[in-house]
Amino acid sequence: MSTIHSFSSLILLLSFSLSTSAAVVDRRDPVPAGYVAPPYYPSPHGGWTVDWSESYRKASLLVSNMTLAEKTNITSGSGIFMGRCVGNTGSALRVGIPQLCLQDGPLGIRNTDHNTAFPPGITVGATFDKSLMLARGVALGEEFRGKGINVHLGPSVGPLGRRARAGRNWEGFGADPVLQAFGGALTIEGVQSQGVIATIKHLVANEQEQYRMTNLFQPEISSNLDDRTMHELYLWPFAEGVRSGVGSVMIAYNAVNGSACSQNSYLMNNLLKDELGFQGFVMSDWLAQITGVPSALAGLDMSMPGDINQVPLFGNSYWMYELSRSVLNGSVPVDRLNDMATRILAAWFQLGQDQNYPAPNFDTNTQDANGPLYPGALFSPSGVVNEFVDVQGNHAEVARAVARDGITLLKNTNATLPLSKNATLKVFGTDAEKNPDGINACADQGCNKGTLGMGWGSGSARYPYLDSPIDGLKARGANYKFFNTDSFPSNSNPAPGDVALIFINADSGENYITVDGNPGDRTNAGLNAWHSGDKLVQNVAAKYSNVIVIIHTVGPILMESWIDLPSVKAVLNAHLPGQEAGETLMQVLFGDVSPSGHLPYTIPVSEDQYPGSFDLIGFKLGQPQDTFTEGLYIDYRHFNKQNIKPRFAFGHGLSYTTFSFSNASISSVTPLTSLPPARAAKGPTPQYNTTIPPASEAYWPANFNRIWRYLYSWLDKNDADNAAKAANSSTKYPYPAGYSTEQKPGPAAGGAQGGNPALFDVAYNIAVTVTNTGNMSGKAVAQLYVQFPTGITYDTPIVQLRDFEKTDTLAPGAAQTLNLRVTRKDLSVWDVVQQNWVIPAVNGDYGIWIGEASDSFSLRCGTSTKSCVVG
Repeated sequence: MSTIHSFSSLILLLSFSLSTSAAVVDRRDPVPAGYVAPPYYPSPHGGWTVDWSESYRKASLLVSNMTLAEKTNITSGSGIFMGRCVGNTGSALRVGIPQLCLQDGPLGIRNTDHNTAFPPGITVGATFDKSLMLARGVALGEEFRGKGINVHLGPSVGPLGRRARAGRNWEGFGADPVLQAFGGALTIEGVQSQGVIATIKHLVANEQEQYRMTNLFQPEISSNLDDRTMHELYLWPFAEGVRSGVGSVMIAYNAVNGSACSQNSYLMNNLLKDELGFQGFVMSDWLAQITGVPSALAGLDMSMPGDINQVPLFGNSYWMYELSRSVLNGSVPVDRLNDMATRILAAWFQLGQDQNYPAPNFDTNTQDANGPLYPGALFSPSGVVNEFVDVQGNHAEVARAVARDGITLLKNTNATLPLSKNATLKVFGTDAEKNPDGINACADQGCNKGTLGMGWGSGSARYPYLDSPIDGLKARGANYKFFNTDSFPSNSNPAPGDVALIFINADSGENYITVDGNPGDRTNAGLNAWHSGDKLVQNVAAKYSNVIVIIHTVGPILMESWIDLPSVKAVLNAHLPGQEAGETLMQVLFGDVSPSGHLPYTIPVSEDQYPGSFDLIGFKLGQPQDTFTEGLYIDYRHFNKQNIKPRFAFGHGLSYTTFSFSNASISSVTPLTSLPPARAAKGPTPQYNTTIPPASEAYWPANFNRIWRYLYSWLDKNDADNAAKAANSSTKYPYPAGYSTEQKPGPAAGGAQGGNPALFDVAYNIAVTVTNTGNMSGKAVAQLYVQFPTGITYDTPIVQLRDFEKTDTLAPGAAQTLNLRVTRKDLSVWDVVQQNWVIPAVNGDYGIWIGEASDSFSLRCGTSTKSCVVG
């Protein structure tokens, strides 16, 4: 999501204006041949899965008794800055439906108080710990519910991390669809266990910040990708999120194959609602909607924040009163509006929000107790807007566990780490201490000063406190001297026994804020450390013989200028620790715990190791085209295919101890066939009267006190009457090519939430014993990769992550058996002709590789021989 944080910034957000007719933006370039977004209509009805049927029954009872204006009112936001939350829907109080509060973000509640600033997704991914993924989701859900938030705008699994420089990669869990899928799905399960509606985002292929949005000069960037790449990479984590029962999906700003996501019928109607069986509601990203009728027909269910994207804050909307008009004049079928409203209310019922759900008790627009109720209005009534409810509970414990277990040891020459308790330390780099201006001095963390705990933008949160590395050293009573500069000081006075700790970082974020010349994406320093961090390491390493580099970073960072220097003995990647950057790092530095994090992305030797298609797309006249010519080959898949040795591979992570993998076994569970069993037919869906309602259902109520700029769903009487007359005229709305009103039975690959349920049948169980063979307690991660059989007709990456498990803390000599699984989908490819998941060699020998990184395997199990070989 992107919410502009000041009115002045918002007025600069000019973009092309599209009416509610079938207008198109000028200067759209043709999409390259072979990349198409075919029409898919109508939008599938929700409610046909058994696990949502009761919620749909309740929702349909309400919708059957709602007026036109009540239905349109709940499908849109009431306007930017027009309520306590970043998004506030209209209400239907007559039937008991309050305004819904929608609030950022993926790592914690944005712009509030007494909340936890959790480590973001990239650090969670680095833990490779499913239990922590779930625990963090539960804690997030508790905090969002505690603040009275109905809809949590997270987790983020798009961008997937295709581009290392992309500004928002850190909000997701890593550059692999399965790692993203587990992170996203477990977060959803945790959040929704507390009755909060989760929102998986951004659908889909939102792989850079620049030019993602329609603006004054050009349409939004078009991400062009083929059907197989869509299914096997970018759609994969969304499928798992839908399978977990997510209540909401947020559509991205960009276009896919030439069609803007907010009106892409193939994406929303076909892939999401029909193939993946999504039962909740689809919302736009903030100001991403660029049409009225076309977006409704294409499957959008909720417009956020409700304003038009041209110039918000003037009371103009593509929906609200315009949607009421479009239903009255017959442009938007009543059937479509009913399904939109039903999907929203079904999600509300599905999460139990009809029972004792708290109202919002905070205000994202101010930290004051009192303020305007509608800050975007020219004149607004005032009142209590902040009640300062503390929702932190014991969540700092979860945050600390994630920050600690995500720390990834990349290098440790001669067992330099852990440090002795009486080590003499010299500490360099401003990243070691808090921002001297204040930990929340920069709106949405839009600066890089001091310890980097998160990136910037709508995915950030205010710190309740920040435990910095210097705080951690102080609490330890460590013998240290701190040089709070990013230049090498002349007075550090190196002594032979000194250990130098150097703190460097690399930042990124959302592109409505530019930091140090970086407009979201990392354009200025590339993948190098910020603030001349590489030079600082070189200069310190020239004077000190024992150097440890600690990195806080949003993603891959180049290290070649210093990683092999003899005095650089150890490197720790602490990723983004949120509020817990101090004691968690001390626990690893001083050996209270052994590091157990693993890289959620590959670190290259240079950017030249990436293909040209990974370069950021720059400005051009017309619609920028971002064509994913690399197909399936991103991150480690690319490095393996090209036989390129990176600096550190995906999944790499050292420990203070050692582990062995032994006694592996593989057993068949579900017999396989080339195609999955036929899907079940859709269940019944709510049925409504589809007659256009009388115009009077959209009339303004008598003596209603309007708030200027607030968005309403009513029409003046003459407007409503004229719209109703137009429904009987000979002039009809020009529906898009391929438009139909006949509901489809659904594709063969569908059948339940997430797709055909047979795809998730376990094909093989694999058990492996992990033994601590070293001298210190620690945790190990078993990563399972699948290698497809040779001789098949499909091109497949050499190995692909399919599962992982983390041990408990194992004492020296202790062992634990881990159980992993491989599903039918894990062994399948997407066949673009059959439009289904196909196992290319049912009797072939799939290699099941298990190890501690994508380039370090300890054993191989074969599906054909049903045996495992160590070595």
